[in-house]
Amino acid sequence: MSQDGVSRRHFFYGSLLAGAVPLAGYGSVPSLRALGYKPFYDKLNVAAIGCGGQGGADLNDAARTENIVALCDVDEARAAANFKKFDKQPKYKDFRVMLEKEGKNIDAVTIGIPDFMHATVALGCMQHGKHVYVEKPLTRTPWEARLLMEAAAKYKVATQMGNQGFSHECNRVAAEIVWSGAIGDVTEAHFSTTPGTHPTGMQQLPPETAVPGTLDWQAWLGAAPMRPYSAYYTPYNWRGFLDFGTGQIGNWATHTAGPVHTALQLGAPTSLERVSVAGESKITYPDRATVRLDFPARGGMPPVKVFYHDGPHATDPDLYHVPGMENETILPPTNNLGDKGRAMGGRGGGAAGGGGGRGAAGGRGAAPPAAAGAAPRPRQGAGGPGVQVFGEPTGPSQAGILTGNGSVFIGTKGIMATSSRGEGVWLLPAARWAEYVLPPQMLTRSPGHMQDWVRACKGGDPGCSDFSVSAPYAEWLALVAIALHVPGKLDWDGKAQRFTNSAEANKFVKPVFQKGWELKL
Repeated sequence: MSQDGVSRRHFFYGSLLAGAVPLAGYGSVPSLRALGYKPFYDKLNVAAIGCGGQGGADLNDAARTENIVALCDVDEARAAANFKKFDKQPKYKDFRVMLEKEGKNIDAVTIGIPDFMHATVALGCMQHGKHVYVEKPLTRTPWEARLLMEAAAKYKVATQMGNQGFSHECNRVAAEIVWSGAIGDVTEAHFSTTPGTHPTGMQQLPPETAVPGTLDWQAWLGAAPMRPYSAYYTPYNWRGFLDFGTGQIGNWATHTAGPVHTALQLGAPTSLERVSVAGESKITYPDRATVRLDFPARGGMPPVKVFYHDGPHATDPDLYHVPGMENETILPPTNNLGDKGRAMGGRGGGAAGGGGGRGAAGGRGAAPPAAAGAAPRPRQGAGGPGVQVFGEPTGPSQAGILTGNGSVFIGTKGIMATSSRGEGVWLLPAARWAEYVLPPQMLTRSPGHMQDWVRACKGGDPGCSDFSVSAPYAEWLALVAIALHVPGKLDWDGKAQRFTNSAEANKFVKPVFQKGWELKL
């Protein structure tokens, strides 16, 4: 789909449907019930594929309002808490078996599993007519992202990528600030992530170990070529390996780049280039790196160069110094619009819920920035129960320097920054923000990221991360993951989905599938 097509759908889809959608939703029309929609007053029958970690969080988020009818996880230990909580629902290790046996009783599926199986499982569910909520990143490769967008259109199901920041008030305000002209034409933008909590810079694969009795290793590998099991991979470290995960691109950049993608209405870049790297590896993502992307003009917006800073910290020689902001704190606190009269809080960024003033923590897993120079402290949660990981969701902040999870927009009339999942926004310098009046709202507001999808499943407006919006976004993020381990300037032909000057980079555009697992619409 062209960038213009994405833009029109993103902005106008809801208004085009105004007056055309029955008050009770598409599901109130008998002919549309056959498409898998239900009236708003009926509960969806939801199955969960991936029931531990973030998959478990999605499962429980859906369970707040809908029926949970089946659970699937290849690892009984990882899923144990939710298997016990939903003890009466049938349990499976193979999602294909679950779809065959329980399909008639399933309306929709949440998918929270390792990155490399997202497209395989989501496509299988859509081909069974099921609405899908797929955790971020949408896919590991650009080819898979395009495939899922086309599949959603073909099978006419409601879709959502689980990048919860897209539903947050600050994320939408950031876009409205840019569109209002407050910072002028944006010709340069930067987004960054904290150092990953997964392995980076490894030079050899971990040693083989015995497969635990609670894990079906073959089912875990799914479409990926067979390899020996190592306890090092599960339940979390797979994220750092090139053929399983997407490193910090999928873990955090999918969040921090969100405001950049939405506000600047980015489509496909024309080129990418890794401009710095440390701790390079052929099997994992590097310790840290910087990648430049060049995007062409979009409508009335000029060409823009976008930089991704993977894992910068205070000792890096190539830290990004925001021009003219030497004495300013760059990233805002999360949920900081209370001082501007905007309600904060709610699940997944919905406007409903408790208020939150400057510095209030908000959103799943969000935390206030750590003090400058503070050592990383251990925290539980990102790796699941009992898995210790390190680092802060937002990271240390130093005056004038972009570090941590956030983004910066450089405009001809000013500078704007966002933090975390797009859950904080302000103008720089602080003096300008103090007197700034927010522009009028242009975008509709979210009931919460999961509820946004549930509403779409019942025939309401498409979710804010519907695949027609999130797949083009996931596609260019997957290109960044390729640029992290293929040196040189890479020229990209978005229409043909290929690099025009690098056979090496083209090897990573599409996955290598185990025989019998090939994907097709």
